[in-house]
Amino acid sequence: ELLSSHKKETQEAPHKYKQTRTHTRTHTHAHIHKKQHKIMRGSDDYDGRLKKGELSSGTTIMALSFEGGVILGADSRVSTGTYVASRTSDKIAQLHDTIWCCRSGSAADTQALTEYVRHFLAQQSIETGRPPLVKTAAHMMRRLCYENKGFLLAGVIVAGWDPVHGGSVYNVPIGGTCIKMPYALGGSGSGYIYGLVDAAYAENESPSKEEGLKLVHSSVAHAMARDGGSGGIIRTVTVTQDGNVKQVILGNQLPYGPSGL
Repeated sequence: ELLSSHKKETQEAPHKYKQTRTHTRTHTHAHIHKKQHKIMRGSDDYDGRLKKGELSSGTTIMALSFEGGVILGADSRVSTGTYVASRTSDKIAQLHDTIWCCRSGSAADTQALTEYVRHFLAQQSIETGRPPLVKTAAHMMRRLCYENKGFLLAGVIVAGWDPVHGGSVYNVPIGGTCIKMPYALGGSGSGYIYGLVDAAYAENESPSKEEGLKLVHSSVAHAMARDGGSGGIIRTVTVTQDGNVKQVILGNQLPYGPSGL
C-alpha cells in the first residue's frame, strides 16, 4: 500500500521532485556567484581583495631565459598597506630540482599554491621515474589559479630547466592565464621597467648568462627605486643543467638607486 501510494503521488506531480532539485542547484550556484562577486568588489572582510591581516607582497619579480638555462630575480619587501612587514622575504620558491617560481600578490595564497604544486610534482616524478617538465609545473599552477580565481590574488612566474625543452619561462598572471615567454615580469614594480627590459631585449635577444644576470640586477634595482611596494635586497637563482646557483645583492650594493647612483 505504501509503494502504491508513493507511485500514485509521483504520477500526479511528476515535476515536483525535479523542480525541487533544480531550485536547490540554482540557489547553490547563485550563492557561489554572489560570494565570488562580493570578494571581487571587496567587502568588510576584504581590503583590496586581501583578508584582514593578510600580507601582500607588492613586489617586483622577473625571469628570463638564456642559452642553457633561466635566471629568476625578485626583491624582498613584503608589505601590508603602507607598513613593511618584512624586508628580507624570499619570493623565489623551489618547486622541484630545477624548477622554480617567483611569487607576487597575496603571500598566503602564493605560498599555498607553491606547496600544492611542489607536492604534485614530487608525486608525478616518483610515479613516472622521470623529472617533471617546466611546462607541467606551469600548467599545474595555471589550473589551480584559474579554477580558484575568485578566491585568490596570485601572480606567478614559473621557470626552470628540463631535459626536453631546456630553459623555459611561463607567466601565470592573476586570473590563471599561462603564457610561454622569453622573459616575464610581474608585481607592482613591473610597470616601471617594461620599457627598460624591452629595449635591452631588442638589442640582444639571446643574452649570455652574465648579460642576463646583469639585466635582472639592473631591472629589479630600477623598480625598487621607483615602486613603494618593492625594496630590500635582490635575490636571484640561475638554473641550468648543472644545478642551481643562488645570489644575493644587498641593499647597499644595488646597481641603481640611493647606493648605486
